[in-house]
This record gives sequence, structure tokens and C-alpha cells, in this order.
Amino acid sequence: MKPIILCYPKCGTCQKAEKWLKANSIEHGFRPIKEENPTKEELKSWLKKSKLPVSRFFNTSGLPYRELNMKDKVKTLPEEQLIEILSTNGMMVKRPILLTGDTVLVGFKEEEWQQAFKK
Repeated sequence: MKPIILCYPKCGTCQKAEKWLKANSIEHGFRPIKEENPTKEELKSWLKKSKLPVSRFFNTSGLPYRELNMKDKVKTLPEEQLIEILSTNGMMVKRPILLTGDTVLVGFKEEEWQQAFKK
């Protein structure tokens, strides 16, 4: 399966990730996160594969996160409710998200991405 990157084209971190993939000649698919929100089922699957808490999937610097006062809600709401919130607004989701088979990486950390492609 060709890796897929979920991104927002105007996001600086997404641009860095795309540049890194191209520099490393890694063919990949692109999915615009704003237009194609992750579904609840996808988010549940990614949580399981990534072994990350649901809080790590939130774009904490985004306007929707601040407008909904999610800082406190992320600590108290049940996981199912948080997944519901994430699935309704792609801009609420931390990006980029890299999907490669069984690996799900949230955000761009060059070392993590290098490891993911060494397999």
C-alpha cells in the first residue's frame, strides 16, 4: 500500500512533511484533511494502530480547538465523544497524519518518519 498523508496545504508542518517525502523519493497519496474529515471508524483504527491517546490527535494550536475550549474538555470527555468531535471537523485534527500499512504517525517528526520507512 502506498503511504497516504492527510494534510492541509496551507499548514507549514504539512509542507515540511511533503518536502521531506519528495526529498526522500517516497511516492505517496495525498488526502486534504479539511475537505475529507477522518471518519469515526478511521480515527478508532488509527488510535489503536498508533497507540497514542486521543488527545494527541487534536490540533491544539487551531482556532476550532480554542473556540470550543477543548483544552479542558480533552481531559474530561469520554474517548467516544472526543472521536465524534474530531470526525466533524478536519481542522480540529493534528496534522499531518501519515498512514503506512500498520503505522500511523501524527505530526511531523523527521526521526519518526525515517523509522517508519526503514521497515
